[in-house]
Amino acid sequence: MLIASIVCLIGIAAQAAAPFQDLAARATAAREANDVPHAIELYKQSVDLNPRWEEGWWYLGSLLYDSDQYAAGRDALKHVVQIDAKAAPAWALLGLCEFETGEYSTSLDDIRRAFAQQLDPQMESVLHYHEALLLTRLGRFDEAVKAYTWFVSRGVKNPELMVAFGLAALRTPRLPKEVAGDPQRFALAGQAAYLTMLRDYKDANETFDHLLQAFPRAHYVHYLYGCFLLAAKPDEAMAELRRELEITPASGAANAMLAWVLLERGDTDAARPYARAAAAQDPSLPLAQYVWGRSLLEDGKVNVSIEHLQLAEQRDPSNIETHMSLATAYSKSARPLDARRERLQTLEMLRANAHENP
Repeated sequence: MLIASIVCLIGIAAQAAAPFQDLAARATAAREANDVPHAIELYKQSVDLNPRWEEGWWYLGSLLYDSDQYAAGRDALKHVVQIDAKAAPAWALLGLCEFETGEYSTSLDDIRRAFAQQLDPQMESVLHYHEALLLTRLGRFDEAVKAYTWFVSRGVKNPELMVAFGLAALRTPRLPKEVAGDPQRFALAGQAAYLTMLRDYKDANETFDHLLQAFPRAHYVHYLYGCFLLAAKPDEAMAELRRELEITPASGAANAMLAWVLLERGDTDAARPYARAAAAQDPSLPLAQYVWGRSLLEDGKVNVSIEHLQLAEQRDPSNIETHMSLATAYSKSARPLDARRERLQTLEMLRANAHENP
């Protein structure tokens, strides 16, 4: 009796497997014949019968993405990463679907998950571009500018990239398609930023001249130029940052940069109002928290300075100056272990920088 039951169950399972195998084969044939609508329908039927079929969910998701059906593609690809959390191509395509559906924070997270695994070079380039776009759209402009170094280091350059780079450089939380009717300002800014990263300062300066002549009252044009001038002409840089504040009075970035220059000159009294304004206007900006924390530290308000320096460190762990200031603050507040940790972190970062830039 038991043997008969087992045989019966095996027979039922075989009958159930047959339709799935047939559907899967037909879906594959339709996909290979480029019959996309039919392939999509067959893959849907196949994964309904076998929800653990990773390959079926992958092809369904990728075909939906290629057909501009981004929400449906997103839903299919979520099944792939649930089955295999290390499926880098699925994380990549999932992030791109979420980009198209406007789920920007989630898209950024999933694109970054894809970077943890080996990717096709073309897909890697697409993802780096979308990462930079997303950082800009989310208002994380300094991170976005850093993200574009990937393209500068590889000599990648095209008009759309220049506009996208310019949006980050001019601290504008938009996508290139949202400024398609008026891209010149952003294209010039992107070109200037690109040339600056290449250390082609002569051509960068000429591009800045064009940008300033064409858009003398545009937001963040003087800020960008001021940042360009900081190393070689700090006085002119400060003048440009002050011009930016005339145009954009609530610019946390311009206030923070002015405060930083003044603190580096040892002029805490002059830096203080700019630092205070920066922290109030843009509390999420690491530099704003840093300059306000450092101003408070210089004024002897050690405990409250630590709060702001810790925020700066959390938001930008790569800033050596923040670790150095925290080490000083911890020492003054009788926290030797914390001070030692920050000093060791500073030394480690200095060694890493020396190794990368011998």
